[in-house]
Amino acid sequence: MSLTDLLTPADVLEQVAKALPPEVRAHVIIIGSLAAGYHFFGEDGAAAIRTKDVDCLLSPHAKAVSAAAVIAQEMRKSHWTQREDAQWGKPGDPSTATELLPMVRLKPPSTDGWFLELLSAPPQYQFGQAGKRLERISTDEGDYAICSFGYLSLVEYMPLETPYGIRVARPEMMALANMLHHPGIGDDVIGGTSYKRSNKDLGRVIALAHLAIMRDRKNGTDEFAQWPITMWHALTQKFESHAGELARHAGTGISQLMASPGDQKQALEIANRGLLASLEIGLPAINATANRLQVEVIEELASMSM
Repeated sequence: MSLTDLLTPADVLEQVAKALPPEVRAHVIIIGSLAAGYHFFGEDGAAAIRTKDVDCLLSPHAKAVSAAAVIAQEMRKSHWTQREDAQWGKPGDPSTATELLPMVRLKPPSTDGWFLELLSAPPQYQFGQAGKRLERISTDEGDYAICSFGYLSLVEYMPLETPYGIRVARPEMMALANMLHHPGIGDDVIGGTSYKRSNKDLGRVIALAHLAIMRDRKNGTDEFAQWPITMWHALTQKFESHAGELARHAGTGISQLMASPGDQKQALEIANRGLLASLEIGLPAINATANRLQVEVIEELASMSM
């Protein structure tokens, strides 16, 4: 996808929903840039996003593998094709180790600009086991894998309905999942780039906060003020006795990001190439948003655990 290719979230969401088999739509929660773009921009063609992957979470965990198999097989009948690259090629067979299987990444028949990636809601949380987990799925074409991360269970909390029969994750739930997944600035980079994955995901948190604040200012609402309350309710539901500890440490990654000018600059660059592509936000505005995020959300959330 070129830097000039912007997507109207509602158009992409409708295309994905129509292609999904009707029997699995109730198990689909769209997350990532498309979910955020749809929530904040809706059908506003003047406020679009740039993304190459549309993340499709299958929920609950018990239904994820069977739903993924149905989606992979049925969407191919509608001429969606598996996205292949140098690392991930053809599907495996029963003898292929799960960690060597390609992920389910499906390209629509009309464009090469973006693809749909299937993810699984995680199983019930076990303390200290919030990392990446792979699940094997078997289709008529061969075996694939879908992955999950422990904190992705947060996006299952009160997802937002759409007219298309699928749901989108709440911005504050995506923000909280990203913050917990990155308690600090890591060295892992996004394939084919020098961008740190933690900078991308933590920068996304600040971008989500910025969009929420902009929307409140425009509409006279208080969506951003409700973030810590909703976050705390989600933590207690999903992580029970561990909720307090998670709430108290949720902002450590953001603090590290804002203390590092180089990482902060990179995070803003990534955000302006993606979710904020039609806005081009400057560093002073992002700093102001990060300060509000720290005081009004992160510190408030921590206080709720006391």
